[in-house]
Amino acid sequence: MREIAVAARMAMVTLILTGIAYPLAVTGLAGSLFPSRAGGSLVRVQDRVVGSELIGQRFENPAYFQGRPSAAGAEGYDATASSGSNLGPTSAALRDRVAKDLARLRESNPLSEASVPLDLVTASGSGLDPHLSPEAALWQVPRIAARRQVAVADVQALVVQHVEQRTWGILGEARVNVLLLNLDLDRRFGVPGGSSK
Repeated sequence: MREIAVAARMAMVTLILTGIAYPLAVTGLAGSLFPSRAGGSLVRVQDRVVGSELIGQRFENPAYFQGRPSAAGAEGYDATASSGSNLGPTSAALRDRVAKDLARLRESNPLSEASVPLDLVTASGSGLDPHLSPEAALWQVPRIAARRQVAVADVQALVVQHVEQRTWGILGEARVNVLLLNLDLDRRFGVPGGSSK
């Protein structure tokens, strides 16, 4: 009986420390040291939340940069259903989807002569990657410049300004946040047709 009482007390102490005290301490510390990140890195425009720096979203308007394909949820970009497609390299469904995406990208970007960058036809593991490679963003520049009737060099310069380098110089790859880039497009060149998506 004594051993059961000791084990029960230990379990209770462990539960309180690791299940209540530690999460509350970490949440409080994160909220005070990194309030924006702890709150989801929300992006606001005129006090209205338009997205998060951490979650990709669909941009269909050809005057905007488009992100990676999404396999999250039935329609894609569903933050409540974050996942990859789990389709392997021998999957016919994956081959068909990539072929359709390649055809769509070629048709909507006739001024881009280089090969379509890989990240424009492959979904990320979460299906919600908010970033593109700088090459994928620059590949879309001719279409966006033509749609917005601005100089290609001006849009290229904007992309270059938005390139985020590797974290601490070693982690990840250089990348461009699609949402932040599109918001900056609107700030610099105006909202095309009154729609941000």
